[in-house]
Amino acid sequence: MYSINLSPMVPLWLLAALAVVVVLAAIAAVYFQRGRGVLRAVALLAVLAALADPSLVHEEREPVKDVVAIVIDRSGSNRLADRTEQTQRARLALERQLASIPQVEPRFVEVGDGDGANDGTRLFEALNATLADVPAERVAGALFITDGIVHDMPAAAQALGLKAPLHALITGREGEIDRRVTLLDSPRFGIVGKNVTIKLRIDEKNGTGTSRIIVRRDGEVLVERNVRTGDALELSVRVDRGGPNLVEIEADALPNELTTANNRAVVTIEGVRDKLRVLLVSGEPHAGERTWRNLLKSDAGVDLVHFTILRPPEKQDGTPINQLSLIQFPTKELFSDKIKDFDLIIFDRYEHRGILQLLYYDNITRYVDKTGGALLVAGGDDYAGERTLYRTPLGPALPAAPTGRVIEGPFTPKISADGAKHPVTATLPGIDPLHPEATPPWGRWFRQAEVKPGGTGRTVLTGAENQPLLILDRKGKGRVALLTSDQAWLWARGYDGGGPHTDLLRRLAHWLMKEPELEEDRLIATAAGLKVTIERHSMDEKVDPVTLVNPEGEKSELVLEPSAPGRWRASVDVKLPGLYKAESQAPSGLLTAIAEAGAQDPREMSEVNATATKLDPIAQATGGGVFWTASAGAATGPVAVELPRITMMSNATKLAGSGWMGLKDREAFITRGVKLTPLFTGLLALSALLALLALAWWREGR
Repeated sequence: MYSINLSPMVPLWLLAALAVVVVLAAIAAVYFQRGRGVLRAVALLAVLAALADPSLVHEEREPVKDVVAIVIDRSGSNRLADRTEQTQRARLALERQLASIPQVEPRFVEVGDGDGANDGTRLFEALNATLADVPAERVAGALFITDGIVHDMPAAAQALGLKAPLHALITGREGEIDRRVTLLDSPRFGIVGKNVTIKLRIDEKNGTGTSRIIVRRDGEVLVERNVRTGDALELSVRVDRGGPNLVEIEADALPNELTTANNRAVVTIEGVRDKLRVLLVSGEPHAGERTWRNLLKSDAGVDLVHFTILRPPEKQDGTPINQLSLIQFPTKELFSDKIKDFDLIIFDRYEHRGILQLLYYDNITRYVDKTGGALLVAGGDDYAGERTLYRTPLGPALPAAPTGRVIEGPFTPKISADGAKHPVTATLPGIDPLHPEATPPWGRWFRQAEVKPGGTGRTVLTGAENQPLLILDRKGKGRVALLTSDQAWLWARGYDGGGPHTDLLRRLAHWLMKEPELEEDRLIATAAGLKVTIERHSMDEKVDPVTLVNPEGEKSELVLEPSAPGRWRASVDVKLPGLYKAESQAPSGLLTAIAEAGAQDPREMSEVNATATKLDPIAQATGGGVFWTASAGAATGPVAVELPRITMMSNATKLAGSGWMGLKDREAFITRGVKLTPLFTGLLALSALLALLALAWWREGR
């Protein structure tokens, strides 16, 4: 490639002025002297050329290929139905067409779920990153293979900075059918026993206008009715228990629906108790009385009512009642009128001395069995004596009968075989998970009442002579615990090294009040990426298989393997992101758990119908076009993909039409070398210039 390069010896403005003067003088000379001034004009122009110092430039150029960016959408919505196959076929067809154009360099980049940082499909970010190292003069165009659902659209084509056409190849089909559950407002927390309101809407494309919805709470069906799609709904759901309450809203599937993964939505409502009301009744004052009081008072979620019997009725010392600084024990108010207001009743070293009428013990038994209340009896020699609570109408609610014997002597509490499985004791500090039967490094106790367990109670701690130390039982709707020693306070004071009294007593109280995290029968589902892990807690020797339901409603069965005492586990790699529901039968009923697998993006799955309308404005603004890769209607039979013909164009502004799409032919090159040849330097040029001036002088002198 040849060109002329100028390096003026004088400023350009002066050179331009001299050029004007020389041209005018040459014209005047030719006109007035009738041709005799031609040589003079030529000589002056030669002088001007010498002042411009021209050089002949020879460039060695190497043509380079134009770059075409192809961004492939691999997000969740573009994996629905047969879109994955459409995408792959479209890519192969593009590769064949671009391979036949030698001056084009294609750059393929794929955008998946993780590339969007849980914020939808981010194709334009990937496009900018792909072309970041390419000069704008080398970009021939960009192509998207996508379902058209893009969430990082620039506000205008100018903001994109692309000086080439953008074409979109839309996978999917026009007229697709889909229905989804859209949550408008969902509470994260709720007071146990109170109702919360969930606002939602059933949206659909090409549907029927009505839908049947089912609302479940922890697997239990609460509501089942028909609703109009597109209308906002308000559902009132009762928070049934503390901890996570899983509320599932499911809409019926439509015939030939694109996906049912978005037909379900799950709301996790953390149940919070307003206040746990605990009634603590202590018998005669003893060294460990404040252990229970301090523990319960330190829990901000507990409202404690504590009474200590300082003066039993049989104590007669002649002191007038009106001179005693003691309040009367409100037995009727506590154990008859307001007994249902308490979540837990604790008797600490309490003996039957006639303070409570037998009727009140019967009320407590019904409170546990019928109302679902909780009862804890912590005793020692008092439980083995003649005035034991077991000899009252409270006896049927207690899990063990005293033999009348009190075992005295040092012993270290240990967990039993059932205790190694039970959540109250299985993970107490000091327990060796590999050898739970080993004696833990805890301080010793010195007194325990011997009892004979009966019914369905489970011994989770043993003490002296391997006798039951802590027994847990369920009675009707409620729960009961019996601690057969009154010396837990030794751990609290650090005697002989102490022990985990805080963990034990707090877990015991919360298990009695039905804390979900401490349930013996429990099903847990967790997910890390596309791996779902199911964990089952049970006191039984074996458990039933778990049924796993994927986002499309397909079921599979998992057999769990033992992982620890009372624990079974299984992990499975899944293919689809979304909500997975695990179900398993237990003695307490059907257990359910839900986990969200994969990089499921709620924004990505909120709209799944393929569309050309989102990308069409920016494609038109850049001179590109939007093309469907498949025919309309439901996906049936083999996937047939049709791509427009690709044409290279140099100066056109419209680069798309029916059945074709254009790329800009940039004719780009790289300069490998430059050779400069001066035209007016050296002795030869000077001699020619002088000869020309002499010739002009000689000619005009004649």
